[in-house]
Amino acid sequence: MTSFAPSSANSPAHAAQHPKLAPLTNIDVERIRNDFPVLHQTVNGHPLVYLDSGATSQNPISVMEAEQEYYEQRNAAVHRGAHTLAVEATEGFEAARDKVAAFVGAGTDEIVWTSNATEAINLLAYSFSNAYLGLGGPAARRFSLGTGDEIVVTEMEHHANLIPWQQLAQRTGATLRFIPVLDDGSLDLLAAADIVGQHTKLLAFTHGSNVTGTINPVAELVALARKVGALVVLDACQTVPHLPVNVKALDVDFAVFSGHKMLGPTGIGALYGRAELLADMPPFLTGGSMITTVDMHTAEFLAPPQRFEAGTQRISQAIALAAAVDYLSETGMDRVAAWEAQLGQRLVAGVAEISGVRLLGPGLGVERLGLAAVDVAGVHAHDVGQFLDDAGIAVRVGHHCAQPLHRRLGVTASTRASTYLYNTTDEVDLFLATLAEVAPFFGVKP
Repeated sequence: MTSFAPSSANSPAHAAQHPKLAPLTNIDVERIRNDFPVLHQTVNGHPLVYLDSGATSQNPISVMEAEQEYYEQRNAAVHRGAHTLAVEATEGFEAARDKVAAFVGAGTDEIVWTSNATEAINLLAYSFSNAYLGLGGPAARRFSLGTGDEIVVTEMEHHANLIPWQQLAQRTGATLRFIPVLDDGSLDLLAAADIVGQHTKLLAFTHGSNVTGTINPVAELVALARKVGALVVLDACQTVPHLPVNVKALDVDFAVFSGHKMLGPTGIGALYGRAELLADMPPFLTGGSMITTVDMHTAEFLAPPQRFEAGTQRISQAIALAAAVDYLSETGMDRVAAWEAQLGQRLVAGVAEISGVRLLGPGLGVERLGLAAVDVAGVHAHDVGQFLDDAGIAVRVGHHCAQPLHRRLGVTASTRASTYLYNTTDEVDLFLATLAEVAPFFGVKP
């Protein structure tokens, strides 16, 4: 059968240059950029500087070709046919699961395909709701929450890791509590030790903040949950694309991430769940492809992960995500992380030199993701973003789906520059130089 891995011609252009995975340099990054056609254009008369990968990353040629090849050569429904195309499509689809699972240190049966991380968290929340309603039988009772139980999140969560738990608390009568954020954008771990207690049934938190760049101490938080027997849900959207992540080593029960943030296409994400937990969870969506036996009154369900994958699946997207994983693996996640750490510190140092611009999150020398969200005194974030866009620099503006965190930090919105493996130090410097021109342009004195 046909292999769905990208050919050597479509692998990272720089890979052969660094067989021992030496640290990335600007020269390496320029080679990497050759694999990303979208980066080679002008915006408003300026070369595009794409600093919005925290929202959506760009796709290398190999990822686009993997999806195109599927549609050209073996487009068919998976798990539903015995003809050759259906068999090849199914093999490619499941090979993609194998590859993505290995990338995060999970077992193949521990990866459930979803449309994105938001759907993955909602899958959990609604499955737990079904357990509360008595679905899933005695084995599912471990997921049932009710009056007197507590769900703990943090004040820095993306709305995707907050609202589903708010809704679950409302449906079940459980109480939602949160770990507060300190002025530097880090979690108050002393408060966390008091908040995570005997009534805590679930602790959900982000691995890395999409606003402050804070990388949370997973081991400390997991230890708090283990002490009281609570389940742990990790939002790894901002770390799986940028850091080496092994979900087994992190000892979390569930983790979620999205393809479009890690060089893959939109419309594909994944839920990791420990096999023994997925085996006990009742399904969220029901219908075709997730059943064994059906009569007019009852149905029996497949084992995970298919139990949670009702209906026609995201076949081409999964195959393309596997190609993205190939690209990142061949580049080396240690190299990606080191390069972005360098860019992140360069952003922090540069922002510190601009009068009237406040950095949200940890300062120079503190480990952080390769992003920086800032507040320009006297200038709305949308105006800052427009000024940068006029210079060809793409950034994110707004509350980044984290209104409570912005409120805690005393701002309504911020301007965020987020880097990836295809960004150069020159691009970071251009962003900083242009950012320094914002206040004078709008007549604001520092």
